[in-house]
Amino acid sequence: MKCVICKHGETKHGTTTVTLERGSVTLVIKDVPAQVCANCGEAYFDAEVTDALLDMLNAAVSAGIQVEVRAYRLAKAS
Repeated sequence: MKCVICKHGETKHGTTTVTLERGSVTLVIKDVPAQVCANCGEAYFDAEVTDALLDMLNAAVSAGIQVEVRAYRLAKAS
């Protein structure tokens, strides 16, 4: 697909790092599957990945975590 941000690059399957923040919680998730623009690096996530990321953030908030770095595949399995 053509990137909607830069309007020049094409996206391809890859992974990226996502940083999510809510209140005092910062969650960094590495190796997140995405469609990544070859030109600008903008990442696009499907609904399943987005839901998993939000579930991880909700769990971190509930656990009282302030800062955490996770790998997507490992975090998804727990």
